[in-house]
Amino acid sequence: MPIRNFSEKTLTAEVLKRVGKAPDKRARQVVQSLVKHLHAFVREVRPTQEEWFQGIQFLTRTGHMCDDKRQEFILMSDTLGVSMLVDFINYGKVGKATESTVLGPFFVAGAPEMPLGANIARPGTPGEPCVVTGTVKDLKGQPIADALIDVWEGGADGFYDVQKPDGTNLRARFRSDAQGRFHFRCITPVSYPVPHDGPVGKMLVATGRHPMRPGHLHFVIEAPGCDKLVTHLFVKGDKYLDSDAVFGVKDSLIVNFKKNAAGEAVCRYDFVLKPAGLRKSPARRAKRRH
Repeated sequence: MPIRNFSEKTLTAEVLKRVGKAPDKRARQVVQSLVKHLHAFVREVRPTQEEWFQGIQFLTRTGHMCDDKRQEFILMSDTLGVSMLVDFINYGKVGKATESTVLGPFFVAGAPEMPLGANIARPGTPGEPCVVTGTVKDLKGQPIADALIDVWEGGADGFYDVQKPDGTNLRARFRSDAQGRFHFRCITPVSYPVPHDGPVGKMLVATGRHPMRPGHLHFVIEAPGCDKLVTHLFVKGDKYLDSDAVFGVKDSLIVNFKKNAAGEAVCRYDFVLKPAGLRKSPARRAKRRH
């Protein structure tokens, strides 16, 4: 017999029953789990109608802050640790492969491709000059030629180019050479705050947290037959390494930016890519545990 007069105890079961009719198995699994956890959250917190509406307004404002230059929902995911949790589940540590971390909200597809050795900082860009060198290899130590290397960073003022009206700066694409080597110039990364003028910033204040990230360079590295690597290189000694606002720091990604004879900062890192398909899905891992 259909139930119409639901109660706090019977409502969840009926919602799950209706969602259970979803024809796609994965959609059914995801939405049913979402319903279970959302209902459990509401029962635990027991929000007032006013608090519930404040939550709706927070999500609405978050959506309104999103455009082609800013992704407030990614920022919310990052600062709540969800992005890194997804990263751990899907990637984790595999042998000597370089560890991954968050993409961040300021990646731009199709950055200009530059020759090796070029400076990704436009002339006159403030900041300490820096030389970055390294290699891209596979798990067997073989060099990967022609790997596509996307790199980008924030400026000395703490802002990315997409947060300004001045056009592309401090981002580019490179190709590794026949020996898997790469090198380019940039500015030494500095610590900076994530955008905190929106709803995510208010959330950080409300939870007693700072918005700071330690200085870092972003990398996305792709090569045929390999998993795409999304990672950072962090500046050793940065005071925010242990309190990164997006929980993205891993010890293996902390690098010493030393000074060379010319007084420039020098950073070297050898990236190691995993073969495509080496990842195991969470579902398969869970099945094996049982």
